Amino acid sequence: MDLGLTERVALVTASSRGLGLACAEALAGEGAHVAVTGRSADRVHMVANQIREITGVEVLGLPGDITDPDEPARVVEATAAHFGRLDVLVANAGGPPAARALEVTDEQVNEAVNANLLTTIRLIRAAIPHLAASDQARICAITSSSVLQPIPMLALSNLARVGLWGWAKTAAQDLLPQGITLNLACPGLHATDRVKNLGMSGPAGDPGDFGRAVAFLCSSSASFITGTTMLIDGGSTLGL
Repeated sequence: MDLGLTERVALVTASSRGLGLACAEALAGEGAHVAVTGRSADRVHMVANQIREITGVEVLGLPGDITDPDEPARVVEATAAHFGRLDVLVANAGGPPAARALEVTDEQVNEAVNANLLTTIRLIRAAIPHLAASDQARICAITSSSVLQPIPMLALSNLARVGLWGWAKTAAQDLLPQGITLNLACPGLHATDRVKNLGMSGPAGDPGDFGRAVAFLCSSSASFITGTTMLIDGGSTLGL
């Protein structure tokens, strides 16, 4: 199936490892030029070189902390300036630490909301002028299956990601008249370093499969899919 991504330009944030990396690899594998970001400059440039060598597409490495309030606008503008356009935004950021609901501090709540709600909003706001010029503008925010079934040990993630879901659901209505779709990809357990570090167990998905699902949401065939969540969790979420 041709996803219509050849020669498109995609920015994937927090993409030097884990599910963000899987998304960048999948989009590049479909022929899109990709900008990747991450905190470690060495890691970002290594990943950019690897993707470039494997796929033959142009890859831009943009080191930096995407949770810094000024960083979303910087990476969006750097991507658009380098490639001359922006067609796809995959908004991702590292998840907050584990915590039960009654254990969280105000500082932890603020950090979680900044990283997993405000960062995505900032990215989307910065990207809209560029995406509006594309005839295949796609936004996909990576969240968690916890938007539909909260995870007891991840209270910080639950509150920030559900807030993003509420915001995205309404923002999608305002973006569609501009030809921009906005969806959420909601992973369950996948074989990533974060899942290992959290000590979570159970059947784990292949990050590559997750990346390819996100690539579909960014494809030409997904033009009438917006304001929705795609659960990619092996059926573990039991809510209706």
